[in-house]
Amino acid sequence: MVNFFSVYKFILHGIMKLVGVRPQTVEIEPGTIMNFWVSSNIPNKIANTPKKSKPAVVFLHGFTMDGIFTWQLQVLSLAKNYTVYVPDFLFFGGSITDKSDRSPEFQAECVAKGLRSMGVERCTLVGFSYGGMVGFKMAELYPNLVESIVVTGSVLALTRSISDASLERLGFKCWPDYLLPNSVKDVRNMLEIATYKFPYLPDWIYKDCFEVMFGNRKEREELLGALVVDDKVSTIADFPQRVHLLWGENDKIFNMETARNLRMYVILPCSKTLTLTSILNNNWLK
Repeated sequence: MVNFFSVYKFILHGIMKLVGVRPQTVEIEPGTIMNFWVSSNIPNKIANTPKKSKPAVVFLHGFTMDGIFTWQLQVLSLAKNYTVYVPDFLFFGGSITDKSDRSPEFQAECVAKGLRSMGVERCTLVGFSYGGMVGFKMAELYPNLVESIVVTGSVLALTRSISDASLERLGFKCWPDYLLPNSVKDVRNMLEIATYKFPYLPDWIYKDCFEVMFGNRKEREELLGALVVDDKVSTIADFPQRVHLLWGENDKIFNMETARNLRMYVILPCSKTLTLTSILNNNWLK
């Protein structure tokens, strides 16, 4: 029987190519290859004038799906007016490394090197969950590259205290138990926890998801192991960039208390919740 997610992924990739968003494989260093989906910036041949350079927006995905699957709707909405970059983190979507480093810092370094190799000088980062943590690390390490950052459902770093409180709230002993499901039931539970009013789906949808979305399990478990850091070694960076948080008041993984603490640490200039489009159209990229 044909797998629904495999077919949908094939169709999705075709749609992206039709709107000018295409995959690029970038060798970050020997043994490390990262896949990026990039929107084209083609000169206007009809008017015989080049298009103005578009602002660069980089979408960083969470831990469940790859980049283009996570951000498909946002990419389709923004690719016309922005140069969109959607990396697949290492061990997602074809990105791979033979290095043993599994830290968010290494993911951040690889994304930054990939962007630099494609000529990106300044960009806005949009990070979700795991991608938010990598995004904060990129903003810290590469202030000349990252102009501003939008984060949703994430933290500066997954400290032991934050991790323990979240796992206790969710009812899991460790993050692999939640993020690396071992059965169709686990997939359903994971998605229902991660979303608000998740719609009813038949079990065969979850089965198809389970079959194709959770590869590289050993390496992903190592990524989760490297994600949790001791409170004593965690430091708070002084971010020169504009930082904006998007949060759901019913977020079960990182609740509103976590969001308020994060806002205090990064000293945000405002607390208003906006849609991503309104943020981008409100001079966030200028």
